[in-house]
Amino acid sequence: MAVTYVLVVRLPSAGVESFQRYEAAVLPLLAEYDGRLERRLQSSDQRTEVHVLSFPTAVRFEAYRSDPRRASHAHLLAAAQAQVELYEMSDVD
Repeated sequence: MAVTYVLVVRLPSAGVESFQRYEAAVLPLLAEYDGRLERRLQSSDQRTEVHVLSFPTAVRFEAYRSDPRRASHAHLLAAAQAQVELYEMSDVD
């Protein structure tokens, strides 16, 4: 059964460029774990982003999060001073 996650990222203005570099490095890895970026929303000031992600299982999501290539770019996320909220979501009938 597919799992949906919502990621909310809040950035200081000085962190936008570093976060964009982080995303450019890690988002391409999604496909290797059968993950999909269903939706990517950004505020007009680029300081808030919302991602809607889906994976076939929670195990695949955790494998993506544990990928050493993703971890090698964690310094960019730290430099961005991103405040990240992650939610596992499900459809409401």
